[in-house]
Amino acid sequence: MCIRDRVAVTVSDGTLASVEVSGNDGSTLTGSFNDARTKWTSTKNPYSGTKYTVTATPKGAAAQSASFITKQPSETFVGYFTPEANSTSGVGMPVSINFTEAVKDRAAVEKAITVTAEPAVEVVGHWFSDTRLDFRPEEYWAAGTKITLSLRLKDVEGTTGVYGTQSKDVTFHIGRRQISTVDLAKKTMTVERDGSTLAGYPVSGGDADHTTWSGIMVISERFKQTRMESSTVGLGDEYDISDVPHAQRLTTSGTFIHGNYWASTSVFGSTNTSHGCIGLHDAKGANDSSVPGYTFYASSMLGDVVVVKNSGEKTVEASNGLNGWNLSWSDWRAGSAL
Repeated sequence: MCIRDRVAVTVSDGTLASVEVSGNDGSTLTGSFNDARTKWTSTKNPYSGTKYTVTATPKGAAAQSASFITKQPSETFVGYFTPEANSTSGVGMPVSINFTEAVKDRAAVEKAITVTAEPAVEVVGHWFSDTRLDFRPEEYWAAGTKITLSLRLKDVEGTTGVYGTQSKDVTFHIGRRQISTVDLAKKTMTVERDGSTLAGYPVSGGDADHTTWSGIMVISERFKQTRMESSTVGLGDEYDISDVPHAQRLTTSGTFIHGNYWASTSVFGSTNTSHGCIGLHDAKGANDSSVPGYTFYASSMLGDVVVVKNSGEKTVEASNGLNGWNLSWSDWRAGSAL
């Protein structure tokens, strides 16, 4: 393929004064001359699927131009990223990239992706699978951080004959720092905002047969109301509730922190009765601003951290949701291909 070759311009009689190579996508190719200035070679390969115009000017002569078009790769992949561009998230939000094709050359792909932060902090990638690569710092992001994701995947061969297509920069922002701690022995949740206690709520977690995951979890989806059906989490026909209020996802496997209008108010703060979710007292219709389910939802955002302890269950897998904070820094770094 053309993308495997660098661009070279030579003269057989005389020397080169200048060479310019520009693509119809707005890109340019830089390069260097040999000592005799009889040959110019581009620093990197041209992009695929691009028309380039080469303008070479020999010393003491008129400029000459020529064009060529590089081939498109027959198979490609892209990386879908979280969070959304220009969004603001809580301090626990990793940068998570899911690829449309399995990546075999992890080092080449990871090298083509950088995540930088302002204020500066070391950010490292961790492969959870051949299709998922997450980035995070050692500790939660500082409140107010600006994060830039630079994707330079275009023409990177992720696996044999399959090439990336993206070359773009994306920015995200981190908002205030909110950490909520759920103690299922006490059946309480304490919400801290920027180092101060914001609120405390009575809650109900998973019962003895359906214990709630413990560990550090990150809110990955938010719904004012949503349907929850037990068959989707392997629990048969135990429940089907069409209008669960103020639901915020904590794991891919189906753990939410959500409002609950069907249980007695006496349950919250006294008994763990759920199928594994964390429930707060709420009202049907999700419009009553006086109830805990409403107020906690209103105070939350994607990327907020919810820490669960004393649940009677083991720590959630780091790959089950956006929950890589459950890995030590050394274990996280060990998942990098670089």
